[in-house]
Amino acid sequence: MEAAWEKVQAWMKEGQEKVFPSWGELPAIPLYMDQVLLYLKEIIEPFERGGEAALLTSSMVNNYVKNGVLPRPEKKKYGRIHLAGLLMICMLKTELSLQEIKALFSEMPLCEETFHYFLKAHQEALSRVHKDLQKACAEGGSPEQQALCLAAQAGIKRAAAQILLQDPTEKAEKKNEKKSERKS
Repeated sequence: MEAAWEKVQAWMKEGQEKVFPSWGELPAIPLYMDQVLLYLKEIIEPFERGGEAALLTSSMVNNYVKNGVLPRPEKKKYGRIHLAGLLMICMLKTELSLQEIKALFSEMPLCEETFHYFLKAHQEALSRVHKDLQKACAEGGSPEQQALCLAAQAGIKRAAAQILLQDPTEKAEKKNEKKSERKS
């Protein structure tokens, strides 16, 4: 049990030490795909699950561009807007579908302001989880209980985010469907 707490504490420490770069800290010169992957891999590494598929590959990047989630690179080079977008996509795609991320970016376009808002939200979430984990550890709670709690919270927060991103006409249609089902 203690080993699990030590492991999560080390992960939290790594996550707090490897703060995501601000807009101004992103490379000013455009990068080629291989450079983008190397650069972002180091940044998102604490959030990849061991032994599972990478959070970012060249195929994924091409797919994001093809689906209009990410702007097309200029002469096969990716700038700050692409790096910021890819960093956000990597962190959001574990909870949201690509269509939901696209909907999000259609309302909050990829830009310095959106990236800044994301960074602030990410850091606040990381700090909140860190405090909750420290408290649970100090109170003698089990790692399994805390994992259950965190997973339940993540599911509820994901569902709320998905509802917020639904098209208003889609929401009305679903509401009408539920009313029709109740009458039957």
